[in-house]
Amino acid sequence: MEVNFNVCKRDRHDSVPTVMEWIPTKNRTLVSTFYSSLLSFGQMILGGVAYSLRDWRKLQVAACVPYFLFFLYSWWFSESARWLVLNRRSEEALRHIHRVARINGKPEVVEKITLEVLESSMHKEIQSSKSIYTMYDLLRTPLMRKISISLMVLWFSTSFSYYGLAIDLQKFGASIYLIQVIFGAVDIPAKLAAMVSLSYLGRRISQSACLILSATFIFTNIFVPSDMQTIRTTLAVLGKGFSSASFTCVYLFTVELYPTVIRQTGMGFTSTMARVGAMAAPAVLILDEVLPTLPSIVYGGLAVVAGIFSFFLPETLNVPLPETIEDVEEKWGWQKSTSQNRKEMVALQDVQCYG
Repeated sequence: MEVNFNVCKRDRHDSVPTVMEWIPTKNRTLVSTFYSSLLSFGQMILGGVAYSLRDWRKLQVAACVPYFLFFLYSWWFSESARWLVLNRRSEEALRHIHRVARINGKPEVVEKITLEVLESSMHKEIQSSKSIYTMYDLLRTPLMRKISISLMVLWFSTSFSYYGLAIDLQKFGASIYLIQVIFGAVDIPAKLAAMVSLSYLGRRISQSACLILSATFIFTNIFVPSDMQTIRTTLAVLGKGFSSASFTCVYLFTVELYPTVIRQTGMGFTSTMARVGAMAAPAVLILDEVLPTLPSIVYGGLAVVAGIFSFFLPETLNVPLPETIEDVEEKWGWQKSTSQNRKEMVALQDVQCYG
C-alpha cells in the first residue's frame, strides 16, 4: 500500500502548483485543504480495497487503474497562464484564459481580456524574467536561500514525524487494513482545523502549531505506560493527524512562497526532503536499543525544531502569488508594500477560475 500512496503524493507535487495558479487569492486555503483531504479519503478507500482483495498484485493493479483516467484528463487541464506569459507564450496563455472563462460562464471576459491587456498587466514581470531557470535560482539570493532551506527543514521534519508515528502505530498489533482507515479518518478533522487556522491566523502560526501539537502528542506518549494501549494508540493517532495537517500547510506555504518562474522546481526540490525524511524515520528505531524513549524524543524534537523554522518564513496570508524572484524580493526582502503587490494580476482576477 505504501508504494501507491507515494505515487499519489508524487503526482500531487506536480499538480498542486498548477491548480493553485488558477485559484483566486481568497480561495487558495479552501481549495488546498479540499485537495489535501482527497488524499485522506483515498487512503481510507485503499484500506477497504486491500481488505477485499488480500493480494498485493491485485491491489497494485486496482490502485494503478485510475491513473490511466487521470492521464487522459491531464491533456484537458489548462496550463498555467502565469507560467505561459512569463515564458513568452502569451497567445497560448490567452487561449487558456478565454477557455476557462467560457467554462466558468463569463463570456464577457473573452472580449475584455486581449493580448495587449494580458501583456501590459505583467509587463514588469515579463521584462525581469529570463528564459531558463535552474535549481541554482532557488538559492541565488539571501532571501531565496532562507526560504528554500526553511522549507527543506519543514518538509523533512513533517515527513519524518509522520512516518515515525505511522511505524509506531503499527507496533500496537492492530489490523493493517484498519490502521489505513484510521490513518485517513483522523486526517480529516485535523485538516479542517488547519484550514480554519490558515484562514485566520496565517501560514506561519498554523504550520508551527501543527508541528508542535504533533510533537506534544509524541512526547506525551513517552510517559504513558506500555500496558495502556488504548491511550497510547489515541495519542499516536492524534499526533499523526496533526503531522498530516502539517503537510497541508507546507504544500500551500511552498506554492505561495516560490515565484511562478521556479514554483514547480521549488516544489520538487524542497519536497524531495520529505522522501529523505520517510527513509530516515525507520532507521531511528535502532535507537530503541540505546534508550526505549529515544526514537520518540528524536521524532518530536525535530518537529519542534521545524515549528521554530516556520517563523523564519514570510507570511503569505492573502498575498497574491509572486511571479518572479524580483517580485519575491520586493514583497518580503525589504518589506516593501505597493499597490501592485497587493492586487492580483488583472487578467486572472477577472476570470476567477477554478480549473
